[in-house]
Amino acid sequence: MFYAIKIKKAGNLPAFLLALGTLVMLLLFAANLRVVETSAARGGRCLVIDPGHGGIDGGAVSTGGKKESDINLAIALRLQKAAEFWGINTVMTRVDDSMRTDAYTYSEHEDLVHRTEIINAAPEGALISIHQNCYPTTQPSGAQVLYAPSPGSRSFGELTHGNIIKLLQPENRRVAEPASKGLYITANVGRPAILVECGFMSNFSDIEKLCTESYQTAFAVVLLGSFLQFSSDSTIT
Repeated sequence: MFYAIKIKKAGNLPAFLLALGTLVMLLLFAANLRVVETSAARGGRCLVIDPGHGGIDGGAVSTGGKKESDINLAIALRLQKAAEFWGINTVMTRVDDSMRTDAYTYSEHEDLVHRTEIINAAPEGALISIHQNCYPTTQPSGAQVLYAPSPGSRSFGELTHGNIIKLLQPENRRVAEPASKGLYITANVGRPAILVECGFMSNFSDIEKLCTESYQTAFAVVLLGSFLQFSSDSTIT
């Protein structure tokens, strides 16, 4: 298979290395990818990235004090940089450790409504919402993909979860599942949308990996490859 991908110029060495790593990982998808042209080349899908939580809402916290919101953002920024290097249009619901409201007027609902508005406004958007799981005990581990009820979401979710297992977590025995109706964003978006729980903040092995730049980059690239694979398949609805 061949890739028709426009490459943006790398401004520095780290960007080049990220792109090189991205290329290597994307080659692993070659057996399942058709010719891929990015949204920059043919007006295709826009990748909408939602790093969960942020600001006063740190999400789950590990026993070592690591915040879910920080890990979510780290993976999301790597995903954004890799996607934009390959000419894919991206939209972020946040780009730093902040949220819609401040400590004095904190409203989780207002923040979720604001994020959903951003997501639904993105032309031809497909959403990846990045989160981490947590459990009262340390045993549970591994990624979990939840998909929205909107058209295309189940296919996107099952594809992404399968790629995570093949390339990152062969021991993972979970399957992609429908998102709970109580999850505001996935319940209210009108485009393909998945929520990816990358691992467990409560599991020592998971949190060790999730805090390393190499694993964050690898996870981001698998998400990017899944997005490209999903976007290139015109039979997916």
